[in-house]
Amino acid sequence: MSEQTGVQQAEKTAEIREAAAEGRITEEALAAVRAMIGTKLRPEQYLRDASVDTITNFANGIGDLNPLYRDLEYARWTRFGGLIAHPCFPMVHHWPGRSHWGLPGVHGFAVGNDWEFFRNVRPGDRISVWNRVVDVKEKEGRFSGRMVMQYVESNFTNQRDEIVAKALGWTSRHERTASREKGKYKDVTAHTYGEEELRAIDDKVLGEAERIRGPKTRYYEEVAVGDELDEIVRGPLSASDTIGFVAACGRSRTHGVLLREAMRHPRHYIRNPEAGGGIEYTGIGHHRESFAQQVGVPGMYDYLPQRVCWLGSLVTNWMGDDAMLKRLRVEARRFNIQGDTQFIRGKIGRKYVKDRFALVDIDIQGVNQRGEVTTPGLATVILPSTDIGTRIPTEGPGLDLELPVVR
Repeated sequence: MSEQTGVQQAEKTAEIREAAAEGRITEEALAAVRAMIGTKLRPEQYLRDASVDTITNFANGIGDLNPLYRDLEYARWTRFGGLIAHPCFPMVHHWPGRSHWGLPGVHGFAVGNDWEFFRNVRPGDRISVWNRVVDVKEKEGRFSGRMVMQYVESNFTNQRDEIVAKALGWTSRHERTASREKGKYKDVTAHTYGEEELRAIDDKVLGEAERIRGPKTRYYEEVAVGDELDEIVRGPLSASDTIGFVAACGRSRTHGVLLREAMRHPRHYIRNPEAGGGIEYTGIGHHRESFAQQVGVPGMYDYLPQRVCWLGSLVTNWMGDDAMLKRLRVEARRFNIQGDTQFIRGKIGRKYVKDRFALVDIDIQGVNQRGEVTTPGLATVILPSTDIGTRIPTEGPGLDLELPVVR
């Protein structure tokens, strides 16, 4: 390495500070990100190839027990003739809405995903993704006051250039100083569970596998508006849960790989004194309570894509092997911090036939142990029908739901 190169690298690494950058939302910064509307972005890319191992590891990382996504012998006797991945499996390639674009030093929280699914992923598939900026909006919020919402569309394709899924992801950007000073969550403390509470949670978690619909076909005609889905439970949230999800998605950068990334985006990384000056991403609040508090959150918290998958599992457990999850929309309205439990529920809101597909819309939500709705959402499922005039739930573009862009 030349002396000049060494000096340049030293200057770059010097930009990575112990404390997180305290960026500001200025008119100049807003103009710069608005100018990017329509721009195609280079996405973060994690795993690319689907295999039996990556598919089952993903199911483990989201806590999904459905044998359709993890048991080769079981899956061989379904209509798919073999293992398929959980619908949310494209998360192993990219988390929609995430990026390092614009507003340096302004903290970002992923707050919403709106997915449409077209094809199943099977062992041997290779997934690619491209992103496009679709909107930028300035808003006012109780968490930090002035904030910016960024919207990115992600398109996932397989090795045959067939569309697998598309998703609209939106991320809120907040000034770290304002988030701390507002103190929206300052009175929220870790919940202390009684023995009976923990036993009830454990019983619900351990009984989930028995309530998976599986091979017993659920027909459109047997579903009524107002029917409730079998509740599933995720929690109390621990570091093992968040780290397990990251491992399931193949997200890993360490040592020299991490340092090089930090040199490219120094205001998104820190030299954390708690790690002896080791490099950490400013999203480390998902795993470190101290840093979470620096951005106005009372404790370490989960990932939005993690919650999207949990609500997806609620629906796939209910719908059975012969149905198809077509749409999954999830919003994070409150933080899910260490020790919180999410009671994930759903209710049939509408049933209808469109383009000869038998459809049900399901209102879904996550509610924490305090009774707060943390995660509202919507799912659309294509069900088999006893009416010979309807189509079977199958792969391919088929039904176009014309998903609205969120504003």
